[in-house]
Amino acid sequence: MSAGNISEFPSPTTSSLPNYITSGPDGNLWFTEQDGNQIGRITPQGVITEFAIPTPNSSPQGITSGPDGNLWFIESLASKIGRITPQGDITEFPTPTANSQPLGITTGPDGNLWFTETGDISQSGRVGKIGRITADGDITEFATPTANSNPTDITTGPDGSLWFTEAGGVAGYPTSGNQIGRITPQGDITEFPIPTPNSNASYIMAGPDGNVWFTEMTGNKIGCITPEGNITEFAIPTPNSLPGGITSGPDGNLWFTETGDTTQSGRAGKIGRITPQGDITEFPIPTPNSFPNGITIGPDGNVWFTETNANQIGRITPQ
Repeated sequence: MSAGNISEFPSPTTSSLPNYITSGPDGNLWFTEQDGNQIGRITPQGVITEFAIPTPNSSPQGITSGPDGNLWFIESLASKIGRITPQGDITEFPTPTANSQPLGITTGPDGNLWFTETGDISQSGRVGKIGRITADGDITEFATPTANSNPTDITTGPDGSLWFTEAGGVAGYPTSGNQIGRITPQGDITEFPIPTPNSNASYIMAGPDGNVWFTEMTGNKIGCITPEGNITEFAIPTPNSLPGGITSGPDGNLWFTETGDTTQSGRAGKIGRITPQGDITEFPIPTPNSFPNGITIGPDGNVWFTETNANQIGRITPQ
């Protein structure tokens, strides 16, 4: 596959910083605009519509398709969970914990939405939590056993539990976490240490092989964890690739984003593909410094991703 298989679609709002992306129930792709403070919708043909979030400067992050036919998303700085209908009507639900800094969100096996709360980063002893919200907006929170765990992304695993990444300490505070967490629908949490120290585990996704896969942004690796908690890591060929989002592809592989070495002004972002056996192939994005981040499979069978710095949505065709 060459870069000729990649198409890019500019966001209508300048410097909107598109971030997370998901496939919606309406046959379109939906994404968050971190600085634009909007939810974007893009058709498989590349037509983009934007919907303003009622709370100013909410910093929208994770987004997922809900069990109720709506899209659910995170408002990190506002400490709220948002719900948007396919027609664009938005409802917001504040988390019980102030300054909870939610980040990732997914639909659970129990028909609820589950999300991560990184905790107030102004507190060195902050407590990360996993939140659960019903389709009616009722929220329950479960604290992680490890302080400063910084839970970031979350997914439903093949075992009927929720799996999440613990990136560890940030902003100069002591690094802990560096684990993969598992929480049952009843709220019982187990944590599994990642072999690579300070790996900065970021995004996580259930794979086609019955395991759960995750990216290690600082570790420059893709990790795989079995339902029993055994972890295998695969090094990415490009040094300092800074892997971000990851998704299970229609071709039986995992696809992930590589933001590229941030110390290089002309860095090339890439889309990576890893087989269940750990073989990695990388595809450069045409736009330099694009900073690809979120990634998902579209209803058209293509891989869609956000280009945060380039202010674009990208599409790549698996072959």
